[in-house]
Amino acid sequence: MKLALPDWLSPVAQQLEPWLPALTLTGVVMALASMVAIPWLLIRMPAHYFTEAYQPRSQRGPLAWLLWCLRNLLALLLLLAGVIMLVLPGQGLLTILIAIMTSTFPGKYRMERAIMRRPGVFRAANWIRARYHREPLLHPDAQVPPGNHKDSLHGH
Repeated sequence: MKLALPDWLSPVAQQLEPWLPALTLTGVVMALASMVAIPWLLIRMPAHYFTEAYQPRSQRGPLAWLLWCLRNLLALLLLLAGVIMLVLPGQGLLTILIAIMTSTFPGKYRMERAIMRRPGVFRAANWIRARYHREPLLHPDAQVPPGNHKDSLHGH
């Protein structure tokens, strides 16, 4: 049984139809990968990551350029996966947030905080952290005096 589509959507649906099995498989693989990657990244994040008190470490060394390229390539892949997961199974917004956090671009910190201000995203991130016995993330609007947080990368 085929669904009745509006006339303007029929040509698009016909062109996408051969791709549906591949898109479905991709969505399932990305959903499974996000089930591993998202908790792994969230539990390693310092609880104060989204507050004003957070100061990222600067990375220096002979491999800095290579690491920068690899980091941004991973971020691009996660971003694509997150966008796909907005319509397929998976944690689309959380995956997009992780992609943004992994990348390096001007304004990324403001964007991360804006995404984390969404109540559902904030609750989901802290639910994952609670399952792994990590302290909850502080809300982006929390006022944390400098020095009143743990500097551990693992949030212990």
